Amino acid sequence: MKLKKFLAITMSAALAMTALTACGSKSDDSKSSDKKTAKVIEIDLTDEEYAFGVDKTQPDLLKEVNTFIADMNSDGTFEEICNHYFGDGEPVAVESATLDSSKDQLVVATNAAFEPFEYTKGENYYGIDMEIAKALADKLGKELVIQNMDFDAVCLSVGQQKCDIAMAGLTIKPDREEYVAFSDSYYKASQKLIVPSDNTEFDECKTADDVNAILNAKDSSSKIGFQTGTTGQFYCEGDDDWGFAGLKMTSTGYKNGSLAVQDLLNGNLNYVIIDSAPAEAITKALNSMQ
Repeated sequence: MKLKKFLAITMSAALAMTALTACGSKSDDSKSSDKKTAKVIEIDLTDEEYAFGVDKTQPDLLKEVNTFIADMNSDGTFEEICNHYFGDGEPVAVESATLDSSKDQLVVATNAAFEPFEYTKGENYYGIDMEIAKALADKLGKELVIQNMDFDAVCLSVGQQKCDIAMAGLTIKPDREEYVAFSDSYYKASQKLIVPSDNTEFDECKTADDVNAILNAKDSSSKIGFQTGTTGQFYCEGDDDWGFAGLKMTSTGYKNGSLAVQDLLNGNLNYVIIDSAPAEAITKALNSMQ
């Protein structure tokens, strides 16, 4: 009887300890779930224009692209596509055919990590540029092939005649004209700054000059991230074509904006600068996952 009583007391104590441990774990989990979020500083830091980069050896394609851009702006096609991403419409999946030189194909180079202009879900492509690519291919009577690659390889692939056209939220920039012939502009863009949500140092800023004054006062102890090959990199590191003097902060390039913002949330960066529309989309998506 004494042995049974001893075992009963011992088991009760063990269960009590387990319960306390479980409660402690729950409390720890609650604290660990309190993760950082990010916010976009709603001030345009640059003034840019997106265009498509066409193979220089295909001047007829450039003419057809420019005609298509004019038509899609006048007949409401571009507005309708943008509504799928900025309004109440639904994004439309775009499929890529397999590259086949025996077929009449439009081969598009992109970097599908630039929502809402180009991104993937499963095997399908989505985004403003991807829907435009599909509409352009249909207009030309060609089969659409999408080649996904790093952003800084997009223009090069067209320059090497591996692709017909670059459609990747591509800002018109003189040094890129070494590889592509730019179409007419189809979208006005800008760079915006992303910071942790608890950052208040830009709360009183009204203009780009206000933001720049704060950023230019930072030294190498501060860290800023960007997507490699984009205007964000030129802004941070300096670029004569743009007239950017560059920042004194330690700067780091990433394959895409999402990785940069995630590193901001992880506490490894103080700031991120990327294109306006992707900044909004990426921040919203990553915040929802916290």
